[in-house]
Amino acid sequence: MLLQGKTVIVSGVGAGLGHQVAATVVRDGGNAVLGARTEANLAKAAAEIDPDGTHTAYRSTDIGDEAQCEALAALAVERFGRVDAVVHVAAWDSYFGGVEDADFDTWQQVIDVNLLGTLRMTRACLPALKAGGGSVVIVGTQSAVAAPSQVRQAAYAASKGALTSAMYSMARELGPHRIRVNTVLPGWMWGPPVQAYVRFTAHTEGVAEAEVLGRLADRMALPELATDADVAEAVAFLASDRARAITGQSLLVNAGELMR
Repeated sequence: MLLQGKTVIVSGVGAGLGHQVAATVVRDGGNAVLGARTEANLAKAAAEIDPDGTHTAYRSTDIGDEAQCEALAALAVERFGRVDAVVHVAAWDSYFGGVEDADFDTWQQVIDVNLLGTLRMTRACLPALKAGGGSVVIVGTQSAVAAPSQVRQAAYAASKGALTSAMYSMARELGPHRIRVNTVLPGWMWGPPVQAYVRFTAHTEGVAEAEVLGRLADRMALPELATDADVAEAVAFLASDRARAITGQSLLVNAGELMR
């Protein structure tokens, strides 16, 4: 199996992509160490993914707190003896707007979570990753390279764009330790956030949800949106040894909406 015997830390495990990534790790033979701010959500996810608890562990973690990041990394080593990969799903993606109407205090908070929080969590995992090499997989966003016309999320896009730039530096810095650093850039991704957007837009406009979804799908080269599970598959590949020669790369998972 793709991740047989590997231990993978996954930040930001909730109902959407983080859950799918953790489930894919366990399905592919790995151990998933789950982090998120709400312990009840972690317990629920772990029970669903791994009912007997053999291949999961979890700890409440705010990636804005360095000590909590270190505690999650320590849990992985304590429980499974190693860290082979860390997948960064945790992000603040619910602040909307552009520059003209920006609350820059909130922008700073978004940047602290999405950029600095990811770097904190990465640094906390480095001692364990250096022991045997491994993979850092960042979940970015297509919005960092092509702003969507349907919604405006300038702060989120800017923070993720900065994270992609940091990826290049980390790939050079950590490469001598056989640590690979890559980014997955999802576009419109069928999962809880996009489902909520479709419901809200349909209600606001007084149209069927299928019509709103159809507008999004019409933008794709493929006839439907990528899903959370599709993105999780790409993450699992980059976390695995099959991607052993891939570092410093950004992979769009977007059903062909944007090609570059």
